[in-house]
Amino acid sequence: MAEHSPLAVAVTPPASRRVGVLGGTFDPVHIGHLRSALEVAEVLALDELRLMPNARPPHRDMPQVSAQDRLAMVERAVQGVAVLSVDARELARDTPSYTIETLELMRAEMAADEQLFLLLGWDAFCGLPGWHRWEELLQHCHILVLQRPDADVEPPDALRNLLAARSVSDPQALVGPAGHIAFVWQTPLAVSATQIRQLLADGKSVRFLVPDAVLAYIEAHGLYRASN
Repeated sequence: MAEHSPLAVAVTPPASRRVGVLGGTFDPVHIGHLRSALEVAEVLALDELRLMPNARPPHRDMPQVSAQDRLAMVERAVQGVAVLSVDARELARDTPSYTIETLELMRAEMAADEQLFLLLGWDAFCGLPGWHRWEELLQHCHILVLQRPDADVEPPDALRNLLAARSVSDPQALVGPAGHIAFVWQTPLAVSATQIRQLLADGKSVRFLVPDAVLAYIEAHGLYRASN
């Protein structure tokens, strides 16, 4: 009886992990942050999207409440949302939080083929030329620009050249671990942390602007009151 060679079975290699990171002061974290993060995670089928609170952002005023309080609010905000997580590494620094240094640390922890996505709002993206070592960002990640239909600021010339060389029209078509820029259209939510802080200082409700767990934390700790 003739021997039959075993059939060759095609093995599909596992897809490389896709990790996003959204930094901010989160002072406080609100539904605008969370909705943006969730939309991007779903559009790009991310394995994980990390919310990363800044300790001392170089380009902004110091946050109104402590790093510990802001971290606690973000942790409560993402609880129960499987794709969203919290990365607290920048809060451990006693120096300004430079995004390039954070990306270098994250990349060192990841496999070479894993994709890393940095989420930036349009205003932050337009300000990139003022960032520390900003030209090196794309060596470590793809940049996803969260574009709202009402954005009307023109990017500076340095970014026009970068966009011409590195932009990809379809964010789902981004390949490789890093190196490109894509735009993700966002549902406009007219919510800001500044607005929320002012409402709280005025003794008004911010219910439905922040998750219930975050609101409970704010009330329990008396955050953002006029006396703070």
